[in-house]
Amino acid sequence: MTAKECILGRRSIRSYKPDPVDHSLLEEVVAEASYAPSWKHTQIARYIAVEGALKDKIADEGFSMFPGNGNIVRQAPVLIAVTVIKNRSGYERDGSFSTDRGDGWQMFDAGVAAQTFCLAAYEHGLGTVIQGIFDRETITSLLGLGEDRELVCLIPTGYPEGDAIAPKRKEVSEYISYQ
Repeated sequence: MTAKECILGRRSIRSYKPDPVDHSLLEEVVAEASYAPSWKHTQIARYIAVEGALKDKIADEGFSMFPGNGNIVRQAPVLIAVTVIKNRSGYERDGSFSTDRGDGWQMFDAGVAAQTFCLAAYEHGLGTVIQGIFDRETITSLLGLGEDRELVCLIPTGYPEGDAIAPKRKEVSEYISYQ
């Protein structure tokens, strides 16, 4: 699969087959996702694969503001929690910020890592959807994350149930300008 085929073919999948995802396949996807660029090569992204009873508990308790996302998590065989190590991306070694963006680079790095994970998963036949609407404090507690980590997004992952259709895109001229 070419990069172009991967970019154009990957879709947000919200319906999954019940087939489990082999841990060795998840590890291969994460190994490939580890090549995502990061601020000064800080490599702050960390992935937690959640299955079974804990995944179901997260689905039941972690989506009060948008229960539909909980339904997607419940039927996916595995939930990937994308976390970051805090206070590294965008910082100098002395603790000062490198740019006026402060710690904003942390979210940039997490986004690049999440998308790289999704593209790698797609190449291996897995479907994914990046979720940002969830009860962060509840799920952070259920995962037992320490003070040095932040939960950024959730990615239900599994084998797609059916084909997703690409939504219409805007004209290129709406995306780019020249000066």
